[in-house]
Amino acid sequence: MDIILIPGLWLEASSWSDVTADLERAGHTVHPLTLPGVGAPAAETADIGIADWVAAAVTAVDAAAKPVVVVGHSGGGNVAWGVADARPDDVSRVVFVDTVPPPPGSGISEFEVVDGVIPFPGWDFFPAEDVDDLDDDTRARTARLVHSVPARVPTDEISLRDDARHRVPVTLLMGGLDRETLESELDQWGPYADEFRAIVDAEVVRIGSGHWPQFSVPHRLAELIDAAATRREG
Repeated sequence: MDIILIPGLWLEASSWSDVTADLERAGHTVHPLTLPGVGAPAAETADIGIADWVAAAVTAVDAAAKPVVVVGHSGGGNVAWGVADARPDDVSRVVFVDTVPPPPGSGISEFEVVDGVIPFPGWDFFPAEDVDDLDDDTRARTARLVHSVPARVPTDEISLRDDARHRVPVTLLMGGLDRETLESELDQWGPYADEFRAIVDAEVVRIGSGHWPQFSVPHRLAELIDAAATRREG
């Protein structure tokens, strides 16, 4: 199975390295992506928005053997859902890693813009439950993997037009939430709950990690992605 791995904000293809290795050993053809403008200065990225990230991921899907599994971590989940909207017949499953399908018109989040780009705000910026499983060695090892992102990307509204995306099977690999807890939280998120409940086939699996399982528990994450990718076959 061809698997497209879409990183979240500030990350590049190499952030998936440990996961990629395990998935390849499991027999998959893996395509980890670095999205446009990551690590580049404002002069080169001012015009890059979420639509450009979706287009880059769609290009990867078009070049892969179909059908593909598309995996999106965090803000990369918005990109993955944009791919499902653009190519619903080519995607056998979307796997969200500690994030949820965005409704049309939503953004990722808002962060401080510095020198025309959005730098990584540092691990201490995030809630304890997101980062407590990243020890000092892991934080130091992964520091070289984080880069600035184009200023527009986190706040751009995602364009979703084809309701066929709701027929694409979905797996949500949530760091600390089971399905009951996730649905309870979604009830407070308005259109996010509507988008989730419109999906015909959606499962929720608790990872038992913080927000960056590709760093803290990469082997478990790879096992769960492999299980999701092969579910239809089995």
